[in-house]
Formats: sequence, C-alpha cells, structure tokens
Amino acid sequence: MASVSSLADEVSCPICQGTLREPVTVDCGHNYCRACLTRYCEIPGPDPNEPLHCPLCKEPFRLGGFRPNWQLASVVENIERLTLVSTLGSDQEDVCQEHGEKIYFFCEDDEAQLCVVCREAQEHQAHTVRFLDEAAGPYREQIQKCLECLRREREEIQRIQSRENQRIQVLLCQVATKRQKVIFEFAHLSQFLEEQQSVLLAELEKLDGDILKQRDVFDALVSEEICRFSTLVAELEEKLGRPARELLTQVCKSLHCMDHEIKGLASMIPDALPTLQFWDSRTPYGNPRSETRKCRKPEAVSQELGQRIRDFPQRVLPLRREVTTFLEKLCFELDYEPAPISLDPQTSHPKLLLSEDHRRAQFSYKWQNSPDNSQRFDRATCVLAHGGFTEGRHTWMVMVDLAHGGSCTVGVVREDVKRKGELKLRPEEGVWAVRLAWGFVSALGSFPMRLALQEQPRQVRVTLDYEVGWVTFVNAVSQEPIYTFTTSFTQKVFPFFGLWGRGSSFSLSP
Repeated sequence: MASVSSLADEVSCPICQGTLREPVTVDCGHNYCRACLTRYCEIPGPDPNEPLHCPLCKEPFRLGGFRPNWQLASVVENIERLTLVSTLGSDQEDVCQEHGEKIYFFCEDDEAQLCVVCREAQEHQAHTVRFLDEAAGPYREQIQKCLECLRREREEIQRIQSRENQRIQVLLCQVATKRQKVIFEFAHLSQFLEEQQSVLLAELEKLDGDILKQRDVFDALVSEEICRFSTLVAELEEKLGRPARELLTQVCKSLHCMDHEIKGLASMIPDALPTLQFWDSRTPYGNPRSETRKCRKPEAVSQELGQRIRDFPQRVLPLRREVTTFLEKLCFELDYEPAPISLDPQTSHPKLLLSEDHRRAQFSYKWQNSPDNSQRFDRATCVLAHGGFTEGRHTWMVMVDLAHGGSCTVGVVREDVKRKGELKLRPEEGVWAVRLAWGFVSALGSFPMRLALQEQPRQVRVTLDYEVGWVTFVNAVSQEPIYTFTTSFTQKVFPFFGLWGRGSSFSLSP
C-alpha cells in the first residue's frame, strides 16, 4: 500500500498536484496535464514577445512544442488500477487469502487466523484452535492489565506533577513574602540610619562650633593677659637695671603696688599665672615672703565641653542596638518560627523518664508506673510532643547526650502513627526521622542510609515546612546540613523522639 502511494506521487502534475491526465512533455522533458499546461500558456506575460518557460526549470519551450506521452499515460492508468485493488483488499482483510473464505478461527500454536478450510487442514489437526472472540479473551485481559498499570503510572505522575506544582507555588509565595519583608525592614532601617546620621552630624556640628567659640574666647583672653604681663615684665626689667641708689628709692612702695596689680590679675584669670613669690615690705632688706601662690595653666576647652566630646560615642549606642534588633528581626522573619514544644507524658513509653517541665527525657530499663492508653507507645521507646502542626514553618532544637551504645531518634510523625506493637521507622509508616547512634548518623528512609558527616552532632535543629513538605535536620553547632525529607503532608504531624541505651538522654532547647 505504501509503495503504490509512492508511485502515485511520482506521476503527479506539478501544476495541479493531481494525477497526470493526458500527460504531455515539453522541450525540457517535464510532464504536465494537457489541460493544465494549456491554461498556463494562456496566461499573458509582461512581454508578449517573450517565449514561454517551463514552470519547473524555467527553460523556454515552443507553444506547439509539447508532445503527448502515451507511455506515461499507460503507467498512470496501471498505478490507478493498483491503488483501487489495494483499497478493495483492505476491506477484505478478514477473508482467507488462500481459500477466499471468511476467517472464524485462531490457532494458538501457530498464532495464525484460519478459515473453515484451514481449520480442517492436516497441519492444524493437533493444534489448539479457538473461535476468534474466545481466543482474543486472554489477550484482551493481558492488554487490560497492562492498560490499568499504565493508567496507574500515569495517574501517579499526574499526582506528582500536581503536588510539585503546588509545592512550587508555595515556595514562590514564601519567596515573595520574604522579598516584601526584606524591602520593608531595610526601608525602615534606612530611614532610621538617615535620621541618626542627621542627629549625629548635627551634634558634631554643634561640638565643632562650641570648640571654635571657646578657642576664640581663649585666644582673646590669653592675648590680653600676655600683653599685661609683658608690660609688668618690662617695668621690672627697667627697675632692675637702675643704679642701687635709684633702685632703693621707694622700692618697697613700688613692689607693694606691683604685688597689688599681680593679685588683681590673678583674681581675673586664676588659671593663667605661674608660681609667683611676693616681697614683704615689713621684712628687713626686702627679703621675699615665704608666701607663694601656685596657679594652674590656662585651658582652652572647658570641662563641660570636654565631657560632651568624651560622651559622644555613647550617642552611637542606640544605633548599635537598633542594628542588632534589625538583624535579629530580619533573621526571625526569614527563618522558621521557633516552636515552644514540650514532651507529652500521655504518649511516653514507660522506659522513658521525663523531667518535671517535660523538656528532658532519660532512658531507664526500669518501667514506670504509667497508665496504658491508646496514645502511649508500648513497644517503641518513643514520645511525642504536645500539640502538633497542620500548617506553617516551625523549628526546634534537640540536645543529645548518648551513653556508649545508645541512640536517639528525632523527626516528625503523622498523627495516626502506630502506637501499639512494632513501629517501623520509615516514611511509608508516617515517620520522617534521623537516628543519632554512637559513632554514626542514619537517615531513616524506605531503606536506612548511613550519612557521611564531618562531625557527630550533639545538638540537632529540626525544621518543618508543612506546606512545602520539607523536614530538614541541621547540626545546630556547625550548621552542617544532615538530611532533608521531601513529602506531602495531608494530616496533623507531631515532633517525634526515640531513645535507647542506659544513661542516654535528650533535652529540648528553650
């Protein structure tokens, strides 16, 4: 059938794309329907004197130069006959090609369809022969089973697609929310920093002005006093250079006047004078008095201004506190919400000793006198936390203290997890957890897998993203990732803890 179709394509007209009718050949050798080529030649061209060209190769040909191709016409006729026979044969496929009888039977040994004559043939006498419908039954069942299996696989893929698309949408929403929180918090911090910058710069500007103002006052005062002292020094130098007779004439009176003036200067600027000695006119020969006055050096910056300059770094402390608060708030907004969990004594195995605040558990081979109830584990030495989660992003910290040969299991479980009898710790049973044993850590998947970690965790941070379906374990000290489960939660889940080994214990970080 396919070969006949290909032959029919070979004898099609390039102009009408149909089977050649009365085929004619032009000078270049191409064949066309006579009617198609005649209509083509009747189409006027831009130049009436220009010769006609072949529609395929554009070679010129004469109007009366095309010749009937009788041999090709015969080939076309034979191809059409073959096409008709093939079409009729397809409608008679249920007829035996050898005997022309209708097919009713199927030979299972030869896997051949038989007519009545074939069935009575010697070669099929010892074979298992059934009616077509009866023989097709088992094959239909096999096909139906395969079909159901394929449909289940397709539905599973569709469920996975739906779940992952939902997870992606949740993650996109979380990222968008985080983006808005980052923009808001940084905008708030930027505004605060700008305000603090303005306040601090204004304070520095005021300090700068006060320093310059006190400098000008100090320079003017010191210059004035230096001028006065220079005058006194000049007078004393002039007296010192006089002859003895002139020096002793009214010397006591002069020194008394000088002493009075110096005292007046000292009273005006007590910090501006050096240590001075005064002569007592009542002492013989004008010996200096034993009285002395010590004056401090002048200061250009007042104590109050100096204290303000020294206290300026304290003005930055609110800025430091605000930045610290910003970082803590931003980390809290972007991270998981800390879950204030405590252990539920109603679920605790009798071999676990719980502290009074229900935040610590220790393994003991001695059974506690605990009343049996439907919530309590009776085989697995486990305990759940109070409450549980049906949404949100939560985190909690577990500190593990293992004795030699002990182990501790941490994770989350479904609300309907098996409490009585043996509990298989794997996701199929509603348990997503890791086991910290003496010297190694295992992820309790469908098949337990020992993890290669840089160090044995002593503090484990468990994080739960309910909507996304992530349960993540991280070394809380080194921040080394331990393992992450990916699933789809459909019911309430609880923090889960298991313990084994005398002296082993764990506690929940506040």
